[in-house]
Amino acid sequence: MKTLNDFNFENKKALIRVDFNVPLNENFEVTDATRIISAKPTIIKILEDGGSCILMSHLGRPKGFQDEFSLKHIVEKVQDVLGVEVKFVPDCIGADVEAAAASLEPGQILLLENLRYYKEETAGDEGFAEKLSKLGDIYVNDAFGTAHRAHASTTIVAQFFPEDKCFGSLLAQEIDSIKKVMETGEKPVLAILGGAKVSSKITIIENILDKVDHLIIGGGMAFTFVKAQGGSIGNSICEDDKQELALEILKQAKEKNVQIHIPVDTIAADDFSNDANTQICDINAIPDGWEGVDAGPKSRAQFDAVVKQSKTILWNGPLGVFEMESFAGGTIELGNSIAEATKNGAFSLVGGGDSVAAVKQFGFQDKVSYVSTGGGAMLESLEGKTLPGIAAILE
Repeated sequence: MKTLNDFNFENKKALIRVDFNVPLNENFEVTDATRIISAKPTIIKILEDGGSCILMSHLGRPKGFQDEFSLKHIVEKVQDVLGVEVKFVPDCIGADVEAAAASLEPGQILLLENLRYYKEETAGDEGFAEKLSKLGDIYVNDAFGTAHRAHASTTIVAQFFPEDKCFGSLLAQEIDSIKKVMETGEKPVLAILGGAKVSSKITIIENILDKVDHLIIGGGMAFTFVKAQGGSIGNSICEDDKQELALEILKQAKEKNVQIHIPVDTIAADDFSNDANTQICDINAIPDGWEGVDAGPKSRAQFDAVVKQSKTILWNGPLGVFEMESFAGGTIELGNSIAEATKNGAFSLVGGGDSVAAVKQFGFQDKVSYVSTGGGAMLESLEGKTLPGIAAILE
């Protein structure tokens, strides 16, 4: 696996695929710079070697050249984060872009316009990728968030750099973190899967049963397992057509000696609102007209004990409707348990949109070992798929 450390970038132009698909407010100001901050170590290493950086990214899903999706809006924030002047060119291919790239001096940075202004980017067009390849000497992929897509800038362009391509430090870290959970992690290994639907996590569950010692199933998906085993779940969310599958998963886990932990109690509400009436019920005895919205106190204590005995922890998905303050308690307590286990030497990886949002919302990002920057890419990695953006560098 080639990384930045395998190259000296002195007098070289690095063509770097970053993931600067950041959220903007109505004034086109960046509201969360995490992805820019994550790319900083790669960019700074190349500049310190005496190289220059040509940054390419997409922003949103534009249909053609739409000003609201222009990367010119983020130049100032990128400069603030990097502490270096950033030049901008209002296109990503063509003579003007090639001239701007050619005139870059060591230590300078050029940001290209939104790649997705061209439909050839998402189509994985070889001609478009070749035009991009003319801009740099070494190709660096540091965009984990798009590594699961075979787009021109994330995958196809790599073939024009047969020897001169590598992973940036962010992407290398992502690969390493997933490898720790899936292959090399110290036992016991624990996976915590939450969220609403079993169907969205089936492939992950099937893939990780051979890798983990404990599996906590929380959030809305737990109710499908409870109902499958004959429990009464009231009005709780449930995928009736996945009950047989839930029983099959429990059977497989038993055969593989994996301990599955399902909540034993729940906080139930009489309405899906922050101001609903609530009661604590056994998870298999929720009254009609009530729905489970968070893990109950016994479940939290049970999960806390499992987390604290684990040495490698994957967290994907919340334990309740954490977006509503009244039902965030289970997710917050789980975060505290993982933070404490991490402090005591466990390796913890948080990945997937909702759990990452919860970690940021409740201030756990510096209390876990690693927070993944890629939602879909992370999930596909956990499903055991080889991501095209990663395969293109390894080839």
